[in-house]
Amino acid sequence: MSEVENEEVLAVDSDSKDVIEEEIKNNQVLKEGNDFKAKYYYLAAEVENMRKRSEREKENLLKFGNEKVISSLVSVMDNFDLTVNALKNDNDDKVQNIVKGIDMIRSQFMDVLKQNGLTQVETIGKIFDPNFHEAVAQAPAPGKADQEIINEYQRGYLLNGRLLRAPKVVVVNNSNN
Repeated sequence: MSEVENEEVLAVDSDSKDVIEEEIKNNQVLKEGNDFKAKYYYLAAEVENMRKRSEREKENLLKFGNEKVISSLVSVMDNFDLTVNALKNDNDDKVQNIVKGIDMIRSQFMDVLKQNGLTQVETIGKIFDPNFHEAVAQAPAPGKADQEIINEYQRGYLLNGRLLRAPKVVVVNNSNN
């Protein structure tokens, strides 16, 4: 190659080199721009997830924040039930008036608890579900299906759909006959 051709090749190469360097810079700027976009979308999604998580936590706090208090009041409800059941068979008119008064207070008390999300777990005649019932005994009962609940020793309650206290029940077991 002659010197003139060499200079032309070098000139072309330096022009190509400038174009390539410019192209590399543009790609880096584009890549950095895409990185910023990706980071922006990631952070936007994180902020949205935090907002949703915060809303869920706030909702659960409102639903279940009074769980401890209501759980304590459930035992007061049990005492009302025990008192009414113990006295309702008495033949004295004064005692029957007291029982009516206690029962009215019990009903009002239960209404307040219901307004705060408390519901009673259904038991008698239902099929035993270990997620919602606690079996304390089994008994044979002709004409009843196995695992059917025939008696309830202690009432169970749900607070806004979550089990607060499992009912203690007697379950049919006819297989021993």
